[in-house]
This record gives sequence, structure tokens and C-alpha cells, in this order.
Amino acid sequence: MQIERFAMQVAVHLFLVKGAQVLLLRRYNTGYEDGNYSVPAGHLDGNEEVKTAAIREAKEECGIDIDPASLEMVGVMHRRSNDERIDFFVAATKWRGEIINAEPNKCDELVWADMDKLPPNVIPYVRQALSNFRRKHWFDSFGWEPAFELKK
Repeated sequence: MQIERFAMQVAVHLFLVKGAQVLLLRRYNTGYEDGNYSVPAGHLDGNEEVKTAAIREAKEECGIDIDPASLEMVGVMHRRSNDERIDFFVAATKWRGEIINAEPNKCDELVWADMDKLPPNVIPYVRQALSNFRRKHWFDSFGWEPAFELKK
């Protein structure tokens, strides 16, 4: 008898960093968090390593090429919103090519933002992940109720 196992979505988010700034993309016409800022990101396609997915997303969304050796794994988040997810966060400070909006049907603006002065409409879990990155806090949970409260 085969047991059906729980499965969840897995995504990768890319922090393209210049000094104290990070590239933000404003979501448009996607049906999820439209009008709010995120970073280049996407789901793993299956049979795809996390860094490979980040490189693919960089090309698809920003038109740039990134060497795998230039990517640094900087965080993991176990997140709950409409469903349960695992998010991987990777950072790069070097890439080849000029950053462009390669998906204007899903993004209506690219901006470089100071990580200490992010726009108010950054998606909350992305804001938290950027804060974690700045503090070198590698793992976080987001969107969960506390598992228990200590009784006094």
C-alpha cells in the first residue's frame, strides 16, 4: 500500500545587490500581489536545482546571465499564505548583461531600492527575507500562528 505524501510549492527568490541596494520588481497583471514589489522569483520546475532555477529566473525576468559560482544561498523560509510553501533566497552581486524588464506582461517597474528604506508596498514576506539577509538570519517561518504560548 503506497502512502500519499504531502507536497508543497517550492520557489526561489533572487536578491540582485548593488552596495546597499536591491533590485525590486513591481508585480503587474499576475493575480498575486499586483501593484506590490518583490524580487525576481519563480517556482522550481521539478528536477531543477535551486541555483539553476535562480539563474533561469534571472534570464527570464531580467535578461541577465549569472554564473552559478556568483550565487550565494542566503536564506530559507517556511511560509504560509494561501497555501504552504518553502522559499529559497539567493543573492548575487555580479551578473552579465544589462538588467531589463524582460516580462512587461508581469512586471510594470524595476527599481533599485535601499534595503534600509524599502518602499511601503514590498510584499511582507519578501521584506522579512531582505531583513533576514541583512542580519544574516538564515532561516525563518512566516505566516504561522505561534505553535504554543507559555503559560504564566
